[in-house]
Amino acid sequence: MAVPLIQQFRVGSYILKQKLMGRQRYPLVLMLEPLFQCNLACPGCGKIDYPKRILEQRLSKEECLEAVDECGAPMVSIPGGEPLLHKEIDEIVAEIVARKKFVYLCTNALLLKKALKKGKFKPSPYLTFSVHLDGLEEEHDEAVDMKGGFKLAVEAIEMAVEQGFRVTVNATLFNNAEPERVAEFFDYCMTLGAEGITVSPGYAYERAPEQEHFLNRQQTKTIFRDVFRLGKKRERKWVFNQSSLYLDFLAGNQQYECTPWGNPTRNVFGWQKPCYLLGEGYAGSFKELMEDTDWDSYGTGKYEKCANCMVHCGYEPTAVDDTVAHPLKAFLRMVRGIETEKPMVQDLDLSNQRPAKYVFEKQVDAFMNDAHMPDAAKRDGEGESTESRVA
Repeated sequence: MAVPLIQQFRVGSYILKQKLMGRQRYPLVLMLEPLFQCNLACPGCGKIDYPKRILEQRLSKEECLEAVDECGAPMVSIPGGEPLLHKEIDEIVAEIVARKKFVYLCTNALLLKKALKKGKFKPSPYLTFSVHLDGLEEEHDEAVDMKGGFKLAVEAIEMAVEQGFRVTVNATLFNNAEPERVAEFFDYCMTLGAEGITVSPGYAYERAPEQEHFLNRQQTKTIFRDVFRLGKKRERKWVFNQSSLYLDFLAGNQQYECTPWGNPTRNVFGWQKPCYLLGEGYAGSFKELMEDTDWDSYGTGKYEKCANCMVHCGYEPTAVDDTVAHPLKAFLRMVRGIETEKPMVQDLDLSNQRPAKYVFEKQVDAFMNDAHMPDAAKRDGEGESTESRVA
């Protein structure tokens, strides 16, 4: 594991406190999404298909900090969109770091070198740049639909590491992933000076332009087993910024249910129900999100949209909870490596899952008619979508 001891201690202490207080549902990571706008149009992304006026919306610094304080999670992940497009992002990060929260600033790194040259961020054990890389150069440039994207990201990683920043590589796998190439990619990541890799199968966003490349659960388990098997044969020491039990889950060795409240999301719409990946309503406060969401109606085996999901934002909290409850099991898995030969555990039953509901248009219409949007903006944005690349 690449997680520093201070972070392991503080997060572990937080979880222990929640358990001693008898709390069954508590946040582990706040997914703070200050904007949807991006400077890429990745074909596997379902986050940017909004009218222009919504893409132009931003959470203010005050709204971001209010969400951090209201949620109380020990870690804050700042995805997007592309967070570095937010004019106040450096101030937001500095304020969160001052609260001694562990911040993971997720970025495609196209603007990172510029930000580093301007000195917008200061190295801190509480700040990590989580740089998006979806494989080696050919695979990454195809995934982000931009020639040269890989080289720009690698240059930014090297500059951040040289300046003393914590850096992780954030990788997403799809069904066109070849185990040999993934293993080569993991080898390459170990040469960049980054702390480790965060890896996950892609979530099948319903509005992503390319639907054919998303993994089902059996494909996910098979690909990860094949990759981890190659790592063992080659005696590779890959370092991941994730729990050993989550990686074991990806390889089909753990039967976990999703913990959707573990990584609650705050974005320009409000507090998203039920999770970062799935928007089916919004709450006006964190308290309302936790108390009024019908959590039991979501998750693999319960809801059709969750059928193939094995993404870390839902299952890492489950694995972390299992790690705290069974530390010896987690330690042995970390020491021995991921199991790749024994039969996979039985998966969750999908026979009783409820059918999917499609509410995207209703939510967009409601927001466009809300007080957030001036009348002129409502008229200008109606029916408009974008895949704009913001320089």
